[in-house]
Amino acid sequence: MDFSHLTFPLEDPVLKFLVVLIIILFAPLLLNKIKVPHLLGLIIAGAAVGPNGFNILARDSSIVVTGTTGLLYIMFLAGLEIDLAEFKKNKWKSLGFGGYTFVIPFILGILTAYYFLDFNLLTSFLFASLFSSHTLISYPMVSKMGVAKNAAVNITVGGTMITDILALLVLAVVVGMTTGEVNASFWIQLSVGIILFGAVVLFGFPIIGRWFFKKVEDKISQYIFLLVMIYLAALLAEMAGIEAIIGAFLAGLAMNRLIPQNSALMNRVDFVGNAIFIPFFLISVGMLIDAKVFFKDFETIKVALVMISVSIGGKYLASVATQRTFSFTKPEGGIIFGLSSASAAATLAAVMVGYNIVIGETETGEPIRLLNESVLNGSILLILVSCTISSFITQTNAEKIIEADNENMISETDPDDERILLALHYEKTVAAMTNLALLLKSKKNTENLFAINVINNDSNESSEKNAGKVLDNSVRIGASADVKITPLKRFDNDVQAGISNEIKEHKITDLLIAVDPDKGLSASFVFNLYGGYLNNFSVNTLVYHAIQPISTVQKYFVVLPENAHLEAGFFHSLLKVWNIARNSGSKIEFYGGAKTIKVIENIRAKVNIDASFIIFNDWTEMQKIFDKMKDDDAFILFMANREMVSFLPQMQNVPAYLNEYFKNRNYLLIFPYRKNETEYRKHTRDIGNADDFVEIGNIVGKIFK
Repeated sequence: MDFSHLTFPLEDPVLKFLVVLIIILFAPLLLNKIKVPHLLGLIIAGAAVGPNGFNILARDSSIVVTGTTGLLYIMFLAGLEIDLAEFKKNKWKSLGFGGYTFVIPFILGILTAYYFLDFNLLTSFLFASLFSSHTLISYPMVSKMGVAKNAAVNITVGGTMITDILALLVLAVVVGMTTGEVNASFWIQLSVGIILFGAVVLFGFPIIGRWFFKKVEDKISQYIFLLVMIYLAALLAEMAGIEAIIGAFLAGLAMNRLIPQNSALMNRVDFVGNAIFIPFFLISVGMLIDAKVFFKDFETIKVALVMISVSIGGKYLASVATQRTFSFTKPEGGIIFGLSSASAAATLAAVMVGYNIVIGETETGEPIRLLNESVLNGSILLILVSCTISSFITQTNAEKIIEADNENMISETDPDDERILLALHYEKTVAAMTNLALLLKSKKNTENLFAINVINNDSNESSEKNAGKVLDNSVRIGASADVKITPLKRFDNDVQAGISNEIKEHKITDLLIAVDPDKGLSASFVFNLYGGYLNNFSVNTLVYHAIQPISTVQKYFVVLPENAHLEAGFFHSLLKVWNIARNSGSKIEFYGGAKTIKVIENIRAKVNIDASFIIFNDWTEMQKIFDKMKDDDAFILFMANREMVSFLPQMQNVPAYLNEYFKNRNYLLIFPYRKNETEYRKHTRDIGNADDFVEIGNIVGKIFK
């Protein structure tokens, strides 16, 4: 390649991409040393290399397209990572914040535009709408720091959708009024378009996604499918008359339950977005910034200062009002302000629309625009200032929330105390078993997972190779989700004895066993289960039958025997179910005795999942529960050995019943761990005499958080 005629801005695609990658790599590293958030570092770098800086790169179509993908990606991630149970619980708070963050800046904007800047009423309305919308430019920071599930973040994401829709609706109405198109037909068309768009995305996309993930196992194809859904939703939103970012957010909500938080696919979504698309968007935003316009004339300075004051002040007042209305802490109020204070894509889009509308001419023939050049220049400076404030405020308050969580909450499960062992016998069940383990493990446990395959001492070389293949597959699936799975290849003539020895050696707390989907719970499997695996008193044993991918399960029906809450390992076992529901976003319906349900309900009040509770005591009526189940529902049954306090005679019929009616369904049998006989009797006597089950739930509720 000949560099002798190198000119700027760069035109060679290889050089352009190399420069962008260097910025993505080094800008955050350099600026983090002086405590500048990496998001802001990329924006500053974009300003430096852009057309208004050293003019190294042009903000051409390649930058715009990739940057647009980054913006859509941010909104998609916000919808994908949102806790749906918490979202439903806080829907009125999201509506309240959405109202505050739209109305307060909107009113301030109208007053300052009309009385201070002497704009006409129509221009004042459009000018005011600029400050009501905001861009979640700091959301990737919140997600990376692990506070995306916080209630304050949750309602900010929900409120963003509301205020952006309202702001863009104002834009559509003002534009329509300038062209004389606001009539009954305009409102009917807009309303019908939005309703149809919402129905297609929120109800149609999950059906399409569930079908696709059942039929296609290729991981690359699954990721490309998600990109298709993002852009399709964005296109449908534009066709409905609203902004593309709303479509991307709703696509994330629609796909939320199909992509478990601890899955390999979720890890790919996070990785590609944060490595490529989102940095491209931030750099493209930086390229818009031109600090020189601030000094162009006094009118530009005045308008810019007004825009910055109204936007930042309005968002601050809205966050304070939200904090006090819903009793959030100061750091939570701060993170609401940080996330909602950034103005970028939606603001600039509205300004450009207003700038391009000519409503008349001056005496000299100059066009009179709905929004003048001073507003356009002011919006560029607003982007710079608001993104800077957003980055610093969000990072500071996210750190405070993390510190408060560490001080006030007991960890859900100490990762050093949770050690999960996957007993892998069948190659066809490896993926299902590993994906289940990724869902039910505690969030912080990324190393204490083991996979074992027991090889008969007399086996040939091909058996040993097959065992290695099975273990390698499990390790690879775990690695794709950033989880280390340690393979254990053991030679032993007795499979149960080999596994039991590994349980003792590695201090295993949870044992996962797969059911061959072709054979079901055969007589030999049941014999080995009760005669071997369940003899490990201190281990929580889970027996898994998988027919469909776990990510496509819509609802879990969990049945618990009477007195299940008295078992030593009940709360440990329940936490696994809780994690499955929480990490997959699936609904869960509990059936059990009154006292057991009372304990679980009290835990449910402390930590939110999408759950319902039904009193159920007669296991002879189990068929009524099965009749309620749909094709994509799964069954979880808490079991007990004969000497356990929750044992029921009907449990002996479970294997035959499942073989007959659940050949084509997912089910999970959970045998809570026991203590040795002396400790077990003391344990059941002590808890059995405790009448205050509410207090038990209060204590365990802290753990489940």
